Amino acid sequence: MITVAEALERVLSLFEPLEPEIVPLAATCGRVLAQPVTANRSQPPFAASAMDGYALMGVEAEPDAMFKVIGESAAGHGFDGVVKAGQAVRIFTGAPLPTGATRVIIQEDVNRSGDVITLKHELDQKDYIRPAGADFSKGDTIKAPRLISPSDVALFASMNLPAVPVARRPVVALIATGDELVMPGDVPNQDQIIASNSFGLKALFEQHGAEVRMLPIASDTEGSLRTAFELTKGADLIVTIGGASVGDHDLVGKVATDLGMERAFYKVAMRPGKPLMAGKLSRTPMVGLPGNPVSSMVCGHIFILPALRKLQGLPEQPAALLKAELAAPLGQNGPREHYMRAKVSDGEITAFARQDSSLLTVLADANALLVREPHDPAKEVGAMVSYLLL
Repeated sequence: MITVAEALERVLSLFEPLEPEIVPLAATCGRVLAQPVTANRSQPPFAASAMDGYALMGVEAEPDAMFKVIGESAAGHGFDGVVKAGQAVRIFTGAPLPTGATRVIIQEDVNRSGDVITLKHELDQKDYIRPAGADFSKGDTIKAPRLISPSDVALFASMNLPAVPVARRPVVALIATGDELVMPGDVPNQDQIIASNSFGLKALFEQHGAEVRMLPIASDTEGSLRTAFELTKGADLIVTIGGASVGDHDLVGKVATDLGMERAFYKVAMRPGKPLMAGKLSRTPMVGLPGNPVSSMVCGHIFILPALRKLQGLPEQPAALLKAELAAPLGQNGPREHYMRAKVSDGEITAFARQDSSLLTVLADANALLVREPHDPAKEVGAMVSYLLL
């Protein structure tokens, strides 16, 4: 068996970033910016008022001074003239600053009578002007790679970018295996169970940018598995669930090897998730996940999500480890790295008492995986431990 760190390194070595594609701006949120983008205009494109008030020559802004109002500047409808001595323009927030004006007096500091305004004796000293290009200037560049957020979409829109280059979504072919599995909604025999892993993994992978093709359940025969592998053509990653162990009915590894898979490793010193394998099948990366529900989901977080990041051009790195204080004691860990389902709240973490890899209810209640090194000694309340946020 190899360590989790070594297994992740070998998994990531199977992948190369995907080519970029141009997509409409409205479809970019959650995608990865693949190439730098450059602003097509400045923001704001003109000096603008930051408040409602009156634009005038700043050198004339003295207490009790009087000005004639010669026009109005509103957002989308600027004032075309020039502000001269003794003149002011009514202006609204976001409106272009008229030529000649260098200051905006907020309306609270003004008394108006007809077309004449008088400045109050106590004046706010701010100029309330947003300079042209105060946010960004034409030609400014946003670097890649970058996971595009809703705020980024707004930024790109203000840069006048109608379309953006993003990494192509990785296509994941997902194969659940086993005679015991039936689809949700079907009527199982007394010795069958509902296929849950593929649905959980599909949701997890799609949450992190993948396009998932969930293939029909493959039965425990070589012919069924060969047919399933034929359906994976065009995928960027093949993920199998179950059948990766060494029992009489665990045929995934044998069939994949017969089809020419170059195996990178088999078995990892982790709990849950020991029967894990990876390699390349016809130049397509393949990862064989364990069949136990929690094992497959945990391995999805540890190994598949970093691979999806690399495919999309994001930095190659494991999931971030955080720290929290133990709220309840833990006994000594065994010889494998243990990913314990846990709950983090108010800076403290509590591992669930039941850690069986078949218990999806425990995983659903968890918001973290408490990570323990092999042979980690017993821990008392208050000890600092590492965890992954789910």
